[in-house]
Formats: sequence, C-alpha cells, structure tokens
Amino acid sequence: MKLKKSTKKDYRWPSDVAIVIIGVLFKLLSNMVTIGPNWPVFVIAFILYIPMLYAVSSEHDLWSRKFAILRVLVLTFALMSSMVDLVYSLFFGMPSASELFQSAGLLWAANVLIFAIWYWEIDRGGPIRRNSKNPGKPEFGFPQMMSSLPEWEGWKPNFLDYLFVAFNTSVAFSPADTAVFSRRAKLLMMTQSVISLVALVVLAERAINIV
Repeated sequence: MKLKKSTKKDYRWPSDVAIVIIGVLFKLLSNMVTIGPNWPVFVIAFILYIPMLYAVSSEHDLWSRKFAILRVLVLTFALMSSMVDLVYSLFFGMPSASELFQSAGLLWAANVLIFAIWYWEIDRGGPIRRNSKNPGKPEFGFPQMMSSLPEWEGWKPNFLDYLFVAFNTSVAFSPADTAVFSRRAKLLMMTQSVISLVALVVLAERAINIV
C-alpha cells in the first residue's frame, strides 16, 4: 500500500526510541541469567531497521509495517528466551538474590515496552496508516474515541497511550479503561500478562528470601 504525499511523515520514531531503551535494559541483564550474549538480537533489529526506513521514505506502508513487525517479533523472542533462562536460573542456577531481583525487574520493564510496540504496530494498520485518511480496523477502543465531547473529536492515540495500556496489562493484568476488540490483541495481552506474572513471581520470591 502506498500512502499519499500528505501522510509521508515518519510516525515510527517513538518505537525506535523504545527499542533503544529495551537494548539498554537487556545490556544490564546479569550474565548469570542469560545464555550467550544479547547483542546479536539487536544487530538483527538494526539490520531490519534499514529496509524499514527505506520503505517509509518510499511511502510503502505495507513493507515498512512488515519489517517493523518482524523487528518486534525478534525482540519478543529474545524476551521470552530470557524469561525461560530467568526461571531456569531461579531453580537450577547459582545467581545471587540481587542478580535475580535486578534481572526480573529489567525483563518486566522490557516486557512493557515490547508489547507497547506491538499494540502501536497492530492498531488500525500501524502508525503511518493510522494517521492517514484511510486507517485500518481498530484493535483498541480508547475512551476518548468514544466520547461525545467536542474536545475529543478527531482524537488519535499516540505511543504513550499504547504504553499506558501495556503498563496496566503488566500491573493489573487488564487494559484498564481501554476496550480490546480483536482476538490477536487479546492474545498479545494474555501473553504479556503471563510474562509479567512470571517476572513478578520471581521478584516476590527473591524479596521474601532477602527479607
């Protein structure tokens, strides 16, 4: 799909910033709870960024979205792999309590950011199409979109709104005031909740042992 000139602006920079922060979080993970280095994952993410950027500049939303989703898939795989390593280390490894506590907290934060990117990418066809004159089908129903007040007419969500949904999903295991319409969005939220629950269980277990 090719967008019109009026929608050429690159709306993807918030997710790029989030990925940089995710990279920092993974860099801070203890070697005791990871198998091998984390840098190959982010090399792959950077390599995928190059064709995605070209597709954005060429106004090919379909291809830019494919590369963006592939990039977040790679990060999700890295997150889930690290969570498996974390649980393994909890029962069979020999990391210190502080290392497990820190790693669980870092992975919990990465979980919030990664799924915020997921929600950002899937809702209404992604950030570029969402800001065009032909947005896709909504995956989420934000309260501002359903408001009859004139102040919210024409309102569109930005990355912070999806980050808010992801944060609530990791803390309260629910999207709070946001309606979830599609099955794939529900599946993503269930996955995020499970990962968050595992991280919180590890945090609680270490906190009890420290006390």
